[in-house]
Amino acid sequence: MKLSSLKITSLGLLLSLSFFAYSHSDHSSDMKKDFEIKAYTGAAPDFIGNFASVIGSDGKVLKEGTNGWTCLAFTANMMGDSMDPRMATPACMDSNAMAWANAYMNQEVPKLENDGWAWMIHGDTGADNFRAFSEGDKAGTNPEDWIESGAHLMLMPKDPSTLDNTTTDFTTGSPYVMFKGTPYVHMMIPVSGYYDIQPESAPK
Repeated sequence: MKLSSLKITSLGLLLSLSFFAYSHSDHSSDMKKDFEIKAYTGAAPDFIGNFASVIGSDGKVLKEGTNGWTCLAFTANMMGDSMDPRMATPACMDSNAMAWANAYMNQEVPKLENDGWAWMIHGDTGADNFRAFSEGDKAGTNPEDWIESGAHLMLMPKDPSTLDNTTTDFTTGSPYVMFKGTPYVHMMIPVSGYYDIQPESAPK
């Protein structure tokens, strides 16, 4: 009788621990999902981000949107435990900007139906303004060419030549182009807070 009771008690404890572990894992997963949605949609004004689709760091859709925009992180693995959305370089993009981003990630020439738009209110982790695929390579970049951007809006042109006469100077506060002379040239449009990360580049 005691042995049976012991077996039943042990089984009950095992089931309780298993349920706790499952519940804890499920809760952690929900917390991560909620954090990713908040962090990534925060890359755009709420009137865009709140209605956008969200893709998680594992590539799965976390939320279906209704406005044709998609929010995701370019470097989600860099965020780690910092809980700083900027380290994940999240962006919210329309369909043409998404096509541009997919081409860039695969090192292909972008083919857009129209100009694309992308918001990055959290900013980014820095790049050489003249060299594509230089994200994070501060050591290999001339100091005067390095820009770690704060909040900004981006224009990805259907026809890159339309940006031929746009300045590359990122120190004036005016719109400028990044990656000029490459298929990935795009316009950077600084908004309030753009120079918070790299104040030495702000207009003097």
